[in-house]
Amino acid sequence: MASQLLVVMSAGPRLRNFFLALRKGPAVTPISTILVPTDFSHSSQEALEYARGVATALGASLHLFHVVENPFVYGMYMEAYAALPADYVDSLDKTARTRLETLLTPEEKDRLRAEFITQVGIPAREILDYLAAHPEVGLVIMATAGRGGVARVVLGSVADKIVRGAPCPVMTVHPQHRGERLERTRAA
Repeated sequence: MASQLLVVMSAGPRLRNFFLALRKGPAVTPISTILVPTDFSHSSQEALEYARGVATALGASLHLFHVVENPFVYGMYMEAYAALPADYVDSLDKTARTRLETLLTPEEKDRLRAEFITQVGIPAREILDYLAAHPEVGLVIMATAGRGGVARVVLGSVADKIVRGAPCPVMTVHPQHRGERLERTRAA
């Protein structure tokens, strides 16, 4: 209990208010499992940091989730593309799973009862399908930035699709480094 209180008190005002709201009463469903989708970006690392704190404070388990995108899914409407080697997607999946498992220390894996999930497909669709199949997930914590510019306009924001379609609350974490980059750009 003392370590949970320490995490809450050092979390910052927004996260502290979130924790306090969760503890107030029976209107809030207890959160026992947190899904953390990641694309291995810096923004996703920041979301994982928040998720570690929330999971520790609530005694929840973490499900770390990565979607391996088939590079030809979005290009399937184009006329020219090469056939994939038979084990190409399997190799990407295995590499992603290995990378996913390195995001937590062995102690964190045990303490947070972590599960590591990889899927092949379109990120928003795979995340929503996972949530539908796993009703024990009570919260999604994910980054708001991944794709940018034209890709975001054409393909849409994964975070936006999850916020709109998830059957549970979604906490989005805006990357801190983005504001620092904007300040450097303005100063130049």
